[in-house]
Amino acid sequence: MGMDKFFKLTENKTTVKTELLAGVTTFFTMAYIIFVNPEILSSEFGAGMNPGAVFVATCLAAALGTILLGLLSNYPFAQAPGMGLNAFFSFTVCGMMGFSWQAALAAVFISGVLFIALTGTGLRQKIVDSIPMSLKRAISAGIGLFIALIGLSNAGIVTTPYGGVPIVGLGDFGNPSTLLALFGLILVIALLCLKVKGSLFIGIIITAAIGVIMQFAFKVELGLSTPGLTNAFGESFSEFAAALGQCFVGFGDLFSTGDGVGAMLISVVTVLIVMTLTDMFDTVGTLIGCAEKGGFLDKDGNLPRAGGAMMADAIATSAGAVMGTSTVTTYVESTAGVSEGGKTGLTSMFTGALFLLALLFAPVMGLIPGAATAPALIIVGVMMVASLKEIRWGDFTEALPCFVTVTMMPFGYSIADGIGMGFIFYALVKLFTGKFKEVHPVLLTFAALFLVKYVLMALGIV
Repeated sequence: MGMDKFFKLTENKTTVKTELLAGVTTFFTMAYIIFVNPEILSSEFGAGMNPGAVFVATCLAAALGTILLGLLSNYPFAQAPGMGLNAFFSFTVCGMMGFSWQAALAAVFISGVLFIALTGTGLRQKIVDSIPMSLKRAISAGIGLFIALIGLSNAGIVTTPYGGVPIVGLGDFGNPSTLLALFGLILVIALLCLKVKGSLFIGIIITAAIGVIMQFAFKVELGLSTPGLTNAFGESFSEFAAALGQCFVGFGDLFSTGDGVGAMLISVVTVLIVMTLTDMFDTVGTLIGCAEKGGFLDKDGNLPRAGGAMMADAIATSAGAVMGTSTVTTYVESTAGVSEGGKTGLTSMFTGALFLLALLFAPVMGLIPGAATAPALIIVGVMMVASLKEIRWGDFTEALPCFVTVTMMPFGYSIADGIGMGFIFYALVKLFTGKFKEVHPVLLTFAALFLVKYVLMALGIV
């Protein structure tokens, strides 16, 4: 009776059984993140974090964010460390900008605190509204291409600059790891075409199993390890304990990176702006999309109790940084649970509980090769690029900044520079066409900050 009253099950015409089915469905559609996030954050070309520690942090942060969202908003949505946000953390902040992973976690913690303050005052939504919809869609698509490039590189299908090659080119299709990744990609595509729920997660598990057979039965070297179950549990949680709270240690690194105070401030401001903006776009856009799917929007197209949902992701982001993972955000895969009839926060409770149970996968982390997770990255990229269809390509003042945003992320290998240059070119084309009044003061401020950064870079100051 208490559960019915708290989650308003009867009022929303749903049952515990329906909410359970919806929660399980949502979990399996987004469970790939428990393997993909450690792969991204542990990359030797990125943050280089311990995969076992990231695995535990991912499960705990996802559980916390999802359960909080259900309790604070009573919506059937789920959260976890965000795709794109983890790539920015690993490959841009740590890989290109040279921050330590502890410093990057400190930046995530600060952005989480900023989210809490901005959400509490209502400014978060106003900042999001200042960015034109065309650029929001371009940012999403650009991140999708960036993630796909990482997946293609991890699969060995293409070679990329961060792999030590000066240009992008085709990889070695005779490499067993590449062949395994191609098998995984074709498998995931088939599962998606057949509309199998949890296609990405199932694809990772089956591909990993094939990899185990290849290495241990046919002696094909894939770099897999098989520690005993007890050791695997112990190692993962001891590694997590060692990483716990390292974001506070990272504050010293965060504010000492760069040659001089000016360079340090430019770098820190850039990181915080991009983390804050990307998460805000991601969360708000996903919430609206999922809410529209579930019929939760009011007659004016607004989402009641949106503040509670955004506060959940703000708290989970800061808590996730303390645990040792990148920014937490709402997942569009939540729509899978909504499609199964999920209508209340009880769905989120079940999804969050399953993320806690997912900690039992810790012993098999060493048996998940990069070739098994790469297909998921490629497919997520496909899904994110879909936003391009909504951009008005016939309007040059919209098309150019969007094109710059989308192409600079993968080709410039930087999510931050893609956003920064997109903002700058948006302001320029509006100025040249006499439409400068269309540029919101907030966007103009961000464009000016990025422009100052590039000028200082050209002068060799940073």
